[in-house]
Amino acid sequence: MSENRKIQKIIRSKPTLEGAGVHLKRAFGFGDTQLFDPFLLFDDFRGDDPEQYIKGFPWHPHRGIETITYVLRGTVDHGDSMGNKGTIGPGDVQWMTAGSGIIHQEMPNGDPNGFMWGFQLWANLPASQKMMDPRYREVTHDQIPEVSLPGGVTIRVISGKVNGTEGPVRDVVIEPEYLDVMMPPNKEFTHAIPSGHTALAYIFGGEACFTEGRNALVVNEHLILFDDGEQVTVTTKESPVRFLLLSGNPIREPVAWHGPIVMNTQEELQIAMEEFRNGTFIKQGNK
Repeated sequence: MSENRKIQKIIRSKPTLEGAGVHLKRAFGFGDTQLFDPFLLFDDFRGDDPEQYIKGFPWHPHRGIETITYVLRGTVDHGDSMGNKGTIGPGDVQWMTAGSGIIHQEMPNGDPNGFMWGFQLWANLPASQKMMDPRYREVTHDQIPEVSLPGGVTIRVISGKVNGTEGPVRDVVIEPEYLDVMMPPNKEFTHAIPSGHTALAYIFGGEACFTEGRNALVVNEHLILFDDGEQVTVTTKESPVRFLLLSGNPIREPVAWHGPIVMNTQEELQIAMEEFRNGTFIKQGNK
């Protein structure tokens, strides 16, 4: 019998400001990197007041990480130093590997009612890949398969695999799974996750039990960090739930972190910052 993962920690996302003044809620980031390895940060940005998000995230650098943006409502205009430019909308994903260095901007816009909602996840890169060539993947909503399970459970598979259906984002160093799970009331869902991989769930609608005991309901805007094990089991009661299920293979390397630049040593971090100041930060794809 497979071992169910137990809850190690439950975290309520907290309000913060980022970019040029974007109001968002952060579940984790700029803290204990070993705890969430290989993930670094998770933000939930939502709101119905354009003044709280319209200034966006103007041009800024990244090195040594991947940033994953998933939009539910509204749109995000983006551009980068490789010449990529476009807009992602509801159900779309931008999976950007900064690698050796990229400069980009992300500017959110509300839907016709002024509502904006999306998530951003940062994933670390190992030392052997930190200076890889940057790459950019824009995945539209119609490219993301939706798996329907018995009982009405529906899963959008962004990366990873569910019942033989594989998500469009593949060949990523940390072997991530990124699933958007929707469950109706009074149902159970079990998903296998490789032992040793870090596993997280972020609830952004409704409530559910994420333990075998089925006693403790975890509600909206809370993140769960699971202990090790072979699978995660989720049970709903009278309410439905919608959550992101994330997992990845830990890197287990030192982390030197300053803002959007994440390296392994302070020396590497200082070099990156100096290169940004003197205009030699971009190594590949500068247009």
